[in-house]
Amino acid sequence: MSRSPSFSLKSDINPKLDPEALRQWVVAFCVIRFDLEQGQLIEECYPPGCLTHDEELGIAFSSFPDSVSQHHNRSSIHDCIFFFRCRRRENTQSGNVSSSEITEVDVDEISSKSHGEKLLKVSKRSNNGNGSRYMYGFVFNRQRHDERLKRGGEQKSVVILSHSPYSSLFRPLLQIMGPLYFDIGKKALEHIAAYVSMWPAPVLGKLMELPIGNAMLKVNMPPAHSLPSESGLFFEEYASSMAPLLPTNQSVPQGLFHDSDLFGMFRGLLLQLWVLWELLLIGEPILIIAPTPPQCCEAVAGLVSLVAPLLCSVDFRPYFTIHDPEFSHLNSLQEGDSFPPMVLGVTNLFFLKALRNIPHIVSVGSPTPNSNRLTLATRSSTGRISTRPEGFGLQQLSLKKFSPSSLLNAVKLRRDGPLCLMTEHKEAVWSTYAATTKPDTSILNRLIDAGMSPRVEESMSVVNNEILRRHFLELTTNFLAPFGPYFKATTPSEGSSPFVDPPPLPSFNADEFLASLSARGPGKFLSKRMRSNWLDLYRRFLKGHNFVPWFQRRHAVAEQEQHRLWRQARMKTDIQQFISKMSELEMVDSFNAIERHLLGEIQLQQSGSGSADSAATCQKLKGDLHAVFNVLPKDMQQLLLLNPQRAARLQGSLEQIQLPGRPLVQIGVISSTSPR
Repeated sequence: MSRSPSFSLKSDINPKLDPEALRQWVVAFCVIRFDLEQGQLIEECYPPGCLTHDEELGIAFSSFPDSVSQHHNRSSIHDCIFFFRCRRRENTQSGNVSSSEITEVDVDEISSKSHGEKLLKVSKRSNNGNGSRYMYGFVFNRQRHDERLKRGGEQKSVVILSHSPYSSLFRPLLQIMGPLYFDIGKKALEHIAAYVSMWPAPVLGKLMELPIGNAMLKVNMPPAHSLPSESGLFFEEYASSMAPLLPTNQSVPQGLFHDSDLFGMFRGLLLQLWVLWELLLIGEPILIIAPTPPQCCEAVAGLVSLVAPLLCSVDFRPYFTIHDPEFSHLNSLQEGDSFPPMVLGVTNLFFLKALRNIPHIVSVGSPTPNSNRLTLATRSSTGRISTRPEGFGLQQLSLKKFSPSSLLNAVKLRRDGPLCLMTEHKEAVWSTYAATTKPDTSILNRLIDAGMSPRVEESMSVVNNEILRRHFLELTTNFLAPFGPYFKATTPSEGSSPFVDPPPLPSFNADEFLASLSARGPGKFLSKRMRSNWLDLYRRFLKGHNFVPWFQRRHAVAEQEQHRLWRQARMKTDIQQFISKMSELEMVDSFNAIERHLLGEIQLQQSGSGSADSAATCQKLKGDLHAVFNVLPKDMQQLLLLNPQRAARLQGSLEQIQLPGRPLVQIGVISSTSPR
């Protein structure tokens, strides 16, 4: 692939970059060469010193296909783009927070306060780039076949490393950066890094326009609620973009990898998508095997996108190799050992024997034919060219599924098991899992076949992806809807004081939830699409790896929203309307509550986390505090002023309030030593 002739670097660019600004987007840019004697070598890493030695080794091994592409001309260039996810091996002291620490909670009883506070602390503490537990590598790999070279060719990879899975951004950036590096060398890394460091901070869930040279990348950023808590985001960012229970705008991405080619990668397994959706929903381990890295990483990305808007807490690896440090642990699992909840994308058939304990295996894609065309793992190009049926209506799918030859082939596939892939690649699913959800025939009937025209196929693939993604978004949203009451924020009822603490949100009890759900049913949408054992799917979901992290975040965000609503009510309420109706005990309680709210606002201001109206809120609360103080009995005032910090906050007010039956008090002349 060559760069677009319209792309060029601006000559006036300043190659000096802002490291802090760059880290908002990228950890480093690397160039890795496959050396015949020494193996994978990192030739360039910019900015330098970003990675540990172990990380460099892992990244180098993950940045090349398991085998060199075959069936090329004697002298040809083969480019492909794929991505991987690896665990960071730094800052592993016990003080760091991991996702497993967040999820080790008794699902039967999740209280509203303790876990909301816990998640708040976790999210804020992880707002540091180095605290991210995972790193994503987006790879532009070039294999050059030339009989004049040793072993007939060479290969290099240009890699973008980031803490964030911004696939919709880094793939098109690689299409510019990869060929540019092979044109001008190391300067390409410096120039691209300089442009990236001038970008504004990521705005999640929005369309961003990001300049690179004379080009403009228009990118739909994934929403914050779809990113794991270690992605370096403030809690407020999660709260501001939390997915609603019923999505209102279908064009806004609701989860990770919304640009993945779901239809293209699972075209031969459309009837199995509902099984795969359930497996990922309940956090089952899945092995996805494909002929090439672009195909396997696209399949993993498509599978993760199926469960949007649910936060996917299963460890997913778009391209996993035997050199990954975690492979040795997975390979050591004995018969009967439970496999950890992971989605692994692989191309090496050795995994079929090494990971015999993994319960669900999916084979997708097709071997790449003779081609020197760029293989992109995007919705517009999947590297998957094969003979396809003419249409995807229900009638054809049904015939394809139930014809005698297809039935015999299915029986043979099940009998032979996934090891049959060692001799011939086939698209299939091997699993003993019995799905609760039935394939939606109306959705299958709406899918459009494009025939063999590449241009028409590309546009039809976009349409089909939209149909499938919208359906599974609706399916997941309806599945999660019964949890809605646990996230419902309340506002002060009419006539009640907003100056007291809001009531806690309902705590979650699994048994009570299941009993209530069983009594009222799954709802109209799900009842049409699920079998009679639908409640078992909820039981598995509650025990799975996705539930607790998702529920905790949703619950904490609901508490934050309730806090915002009550804070707003306090700003709008005239406290004089309530003082005349309060008993002495209620006034003392109100004084303590207002003081607590005031201290909270002051702390937010001092930490730099206050909102735009924090100053006005503080002034309002100070006035309310003085108003309540002024009508308290003198002995209570004296008692309260024994606290020096409180006395300092109250001193200086000349506000005088006269209410029926209450003495006139002037705060400015009262001190902790004043005579009575």
